[in-house]
Amino acid sequence: MNQWPLTRRDFLRGTACAALAASLGVRAEAQEPAAAKTRVVLVRDAEALNAQMQPNPEVIQRMLDDAVCALLDVKDPVAAWKQIIKPADVVGIKTNVWQKLPTPKAVEQALRKRVTDAGVSEDKIAIDDRGVLKNPIFQGATALINTRPFRSHHWAGVGGCIKNYIMFVPKPYEYHGNSCADLAKIWGEPIVKGKTRLNVLVLLTPLFYGLGPHHYDPTYVWPYKGLLVGTDPVALDATALRLFAAKRRAHFGEERPFTPPARHIVLADTRHHLGTSDPARIELVKLGWAEGVLL
Repeated sequence: MNQWPLTRRDFLRGTACAALAASLGVRAEAQEPAAAKTRVVLVRDAEALNAQMQPNPEVIQRMLDDAVCALLDVKDPVAAWKQIIKPADVVGIKTNVWQKLPTPKAVEQALRKRVTDAGVSEDKIAIDDRGVLKNPIFQGATALINTRPFRSHHWAGVGGCIKNYIMFVPKPYEYHGNSCADLAKIWGEPIVKGKTRLNVLVLLTPLFYGLGPHHYDPTYVWPYKGLLVGTDPVALDATALRLFAAKRRAHFGEERPFTPPARHIVLADTRHHLGTSDPARIELVKLGWAEGVLL
């Protein structure tokens, strides 16, 4: 198990990040100079789900397009995707197949469509989760797209963009120690290092609370009808964690700590330098339906 102690290298950045760190049981020790903000786009649509709580594919495609265009300041979605993916790329779309809350097919297909629109042939695209280490497309991938639903998690506090790459190592259980503190280390593995072009965190029906392994209670699922999109997986996870904290306060009428604390998000920033977890350094762009946004 990876149970490394915190060191002075794990300084947290800014007062907002210090507050987040305190809620996760991580000590803030120092503040670094201001840096450019990383952009995260939240897009929501009241029509994203039908009466059966299933995603509406046309709406999901539009939401994804709007988010990517806003992320890159480009008006045309195909033009935006051509900045992300090149025709010569071999593209792995890393999804999540947890049966209670899998990545929706509508999201997977919306991503596949825009990858092909960017000029990549179908035979150079794969969508996979638990089979990525044996999948020839992922083995030879030059570009990765990372997508999964955000949910509470028994070992990591929450499961988001950072944790979604745990299937890229042969022994995922080796990263369960200290509430999965060092998940971001996986992002340095050769099969994924430097290849992720886009992260899409699915917030259509997120699971914001639960206790125990493989927990699932529809009481704690709500139709948020959103997608969170960006190039920085740490910024996306940190933003979604703030959303969950707000939802827990609204639902329970009090602070409800994450059990265990999702410390891997802060440590992905301060220890592994994967991205930024400090809300003060994250530019959150909000599009679409504003009711109940909580952020």
